[in-house]
Amino acid sequence: MKNENAKINSRPVHPMRIIALSVLSVIIVGTVLFMLPCMTRDGKGLSFMKAVFTATSSVCVTGLTLIDPAVTLSRYGQVVLLILIEIGGISMVTFASFFIFAFKKHSALRSMRLAQEYTNLDVFSQVKPLVRTIVEVTVLCQLLGTALLCIRFVPRFGAKGIWLSMFTAVSAYCNAGFDLFGIEKEFGSMINYNGDFLVMGVVIAMIILGGIGFYVFYDLLTYRKTHRLSLHTKTALITAGILILVGFFCVFVLEYNNPQTLKPLPFYQKLSASLFQSVTTRTAGFASLDIALLGDVTKIVMMLLMFIGAGSGSTGGGIKTTTFAVLVMTVVSVIRSRKDTVVLKKRVSHAIVAKSLAIAALSMLIVFLATCVLSWDVRSTNGTDLLFEAVSAFSTCGLSTGVTAQAGTVGLWALIVSMYIGRIGPMCFVISLNSRKERDSEIVPEGRIMVG
Repeated sequence: MKNENAKINSRPVHPMRIIALSVLSVIIVGTVLFMLPCMTRDGKGLSFMKAVFTATSSVCVTGLTLIDPAVTLSRYGQVVLLILIEIGGISMVTFASFFIFAFKKHSALRSMRLAQEYTNLDVFSQVKPLVRTIVEVTVLCQLLGTALLCIRFVPRFGAKGIWLSMFTAVSAYCNAGFDLFGIEKEFGSMINYNGDFLVMGVVIAMIILGGIGFYVFYDLLTYRKTHRLSLHTKTALITAGILILVGFFCVFVLEYNNPQTLKPLPFYQKLSASLFQSVTTRTAGFASLDIALLGDVTKIVMMLLMFIGAGSGSTGGGIKTTTFAVLVMTVVSVIRSRKDTVVLKKRVSHAIVAKSLAIAALSMLIVFLATCVLSWDVRSTNGTDLLFEAVSAFSTCGLSTGVTAQAGTVGLWALIVSMYIGRIGPMCFVISLNSRKERDSEIVPEGRIMVG
């Protein structure tokens, strides 16, 4: 009996559960910090609801907010916000990478395989180089982004421009969507910078670099040695490029004659605003246009882009570009009467296809439930805006039509849960709740079900 208890107690905690709990722990710490008097300009601290919502949104790098950080938070509060964004942006991948290494000798093969899959690594020997790549690329990109933004913001805001540049660069790279441009216009985001190619260009570049996935960086940096790119990297880059172009075209065409968005802008600003909105919709959350004034068709297109999200193993959210690519090519393969899913002339395993379907199904379920709660809580808003807010929360995008500001306590908790599950991933969330052991050796009789 004692030996059985010892075995149970010595059973390693599942990596996915530790990842889920670690994110939750940081959110709790952030909530407590934001309630301190020194965190706000009025010296009162944030209320519990605002504190937990802000902490969740920052750690989950979403950007949905009940406050304008530039107006409400003190410098201490802004520093804490930025630290939480940085932790939420890069620690998910590094943390999972650590568990591949840590569990290599002490954990079951299933635990290693799941953690390995989370970071898209092929072999354990890639763990340390990947972590080093994450740190080096993050520091380099954020320093370069800060330096370039200082060219514009320091002459305009003086010494405060340095902090504004750093905050914007980190937030953009982490695909967080928080900004300090409330010093010009409360909740104005980047609407005032449509004609500034330097600012818009730097932020676009930072969003893309943070959103393509760290493994893609690792693959590109080792190309000189390997002389090959993985199927994952090729698929991620091609899919991201196509989605950016499709998003740009749709926003530009659909909003071109909208008097409340693109129509009043000069032609070159129409182009820059459309491109920026296409890129930022992929989970970054900055706004070059007033989202609430967009047409319903444009919002629907943006919901699709948000739901797909950024690259796997990146700072962004969504179901991920590669997941979307696998789903699309699975449909294509079925139409062509192929047994296997083929992507770029390579066969994708049935396990990956099944996982992609599971991710998409769970994600749609979460969005559906969040929309139902919001529709009950915020009854004066149209359905498109409610769905938009739910997708934005789950995909950790942060673009808002104003529903968040109108939501009551129940609606806000629905958004909080959506942001949390969206950040750690629906599969990670479900696996972290599952205490049952895997039974690969179990033989189950085959049955037949008619579908379609």
